Formats: sequence, structure tokens, C-alpha cells
Amino acid sequence: MEEGDLLIAGVGGLGCAWAKAAHTRCSEFVDLALIDADESSLNDTIHAHTMILGDSPTPEGCAAMPALAEARMRSLLPISERILNSAELVLLLTGLGGGAGSGAAVEFARQAAQSGCLVLSVAAMPFEAQPMRYEIAQKALARLTKVSHVCVELSLDRMAWQARERGVDWQQGSAWVEELAEGLMRTLSRVGLINLDLMDLRAIVSKSGAATMLVAEGDCDQAVELYEKARSAPMAALAVGGAEGCLLQVEGGPHMTLKQVEAVAKAFTDGLSDNAQVIIGARVSPELESRMRVVAVVSGLPTGSAEGLL
Repeated sequence: MEEGDLLIAGVGGLGCAWAKAAHTRCSEFVDLALIDADESSLNDTIHAHTMILGDSPTPEGCAAMPALAEARMRSLLPISERILNSAELVLLLTGLGGGAGSGAAVEFARQAAQSGCLVLSVAAMPFEAQPMRYEIAQKALARLTKVSHVCVELSLDRMAWQARERGVDWQQGSAWVEELAEGLMRTLSRVGLINLDLMDLRAIVSKSGAATMLVAEGDCDQAVELYEKARSAPMAALAVGGAEGCLLQVEGGPHMTLKQVEAVAKAFTDGLSDNAQVIIGARVSPELESRMRVVAVVSGLPTGSAEGLL
């Protein structure tokens, strides 16, 4: 793929911080867009499309005014069209509950989908101790889901709990987001032993029902542990049992074997529907040595399942 075909877009302060961090892992073949980033983000970013929801970047931005942010994003359509015209896939990262994420992110996703892009959104929900923001976020999440091919809901409460376990600041704990972005973009941009492309991804996300994404990295001989690690991501609880589609990319070091790939595929697809469409890709990456990275897009999820990942 040519540069520009794949785009990571951050919307709002948190989304832009995550997008910048993710982009550093795959900047050689992925474009970057920052929408309503704070001033510090704009100052230290070299290669990025930037759009400001107003006359100048301010700490307040559109505050808790999603409608204002959405209207301003709509007014930037001539600019966003030029960016999206060369893109085939957009990975949108944002935090919901404020103005930019809950308004501009929805509008940008809509614009991307209308331009023919495959839109994969990762949306962080505010802490449950912030009821007003949470109410705004819930409404925005429903709208963002409708205009995205896949929309993954992240839990800041779960992310903060995991960050405390590791002794790090939750705002810096974007490793899961970065690994997902890197794994997904490398899957679609590099030729592997068993190759995957955007047509495969489109086939999977076209299944009716909800969809989500999983990512994990670990030892090549620990397939079940890799799946358990993917389950422990800071996503909102969502059951994947009975899913109708799964795109699975397995990436390992030079000594990765077909047996190891088969074990991982079994661990990630055991609970799917008997008639599920499963597309598997595999690639050797010398830098992984004895480790393995797995990225999965699961679609056609049964409606109303939220008891936890199964």
C-alpha cells in the first residue's frame, strides 16, 4: 500500500495523544491526522495533518458542547475530504464525554465512511464517577457505532485499574492501543507467509451485528495465555461467543512453527459460531524472536451479550 492509504486519526486531547504514540510505531507506512489536539501536541508533531475546531487551540476547546464540535468539524469538510480521498482505512482514536470526542469524532467518522473508507474506531468511556460526562459519552458511543464499521469501547476505569497494578499513570498506559494500531497496520501493509488485505477485512466487518478487536503479545508456546491476555484488555465487557466472522493475524519470530499458529488460531476461534467465516494470516518478524503478536477482528456478535469476553 502507498503512504496515505492507512490513516490513524486522533480526536481531542486523549485521542490525539494515543494517535501520536501509536503512529510512532508504524510511521513509515501510515499517515497521521490530529483533530483538536492541544497546543503542546501540535508543537512537537512533525508529519501530521492537523485540524483545529475553532480559531486557535485552547485548553477549553469545545468543552462539553458536542453539537458545537460536530458543527465545526462539518465546516472543515473541504479539508478533511482532501485527507480522506487518499485513505482506504481510518483507525480513529478518541475519548468520549467531552465536546471534541463526542461531537467531532462522530462527524469525522461519518465523513470517512461516506468517502469510502473502512472506519475502525476505538472510543474511551469516561470514569463512572463522572455521571454527566458518562451520559454524554453513552449517547455519542451509540452514534459513533452507527457510522463505524467496528467500534471498540474502552473503559477508563479498567485502564486505570490495570495502570495501578503496573505502577504507571493511566494516561500514559496506552500500550494496548499502540499494540492494536501497530499490529493492524502492519497486517494490512506488509506481505506475509499467508497474506491478508483490506478485502479480507471488509469481508469480515460486513457481518451483521456488533464487532470488536483483540490484540495480545506473548510467548509463542502459550496460545491460551495469549488469548487470556487479549481478554484482559481495557475494553468494556463484551462476549465474543457465537460470532460469525473473525480475521486473525499471527506474527512471530523466525522460529515460529505452523503448529504454534494452529494452536493460537484454535484458542481465538473455539467459541465462534459453527458457520463462522475465519480468515487467518501469518507473518515472520525477526524482531519478535521467540514471541508472537496476535491481532483479531471479530464480527457478527450476538446482540445483547455483555457478560464478559468468552
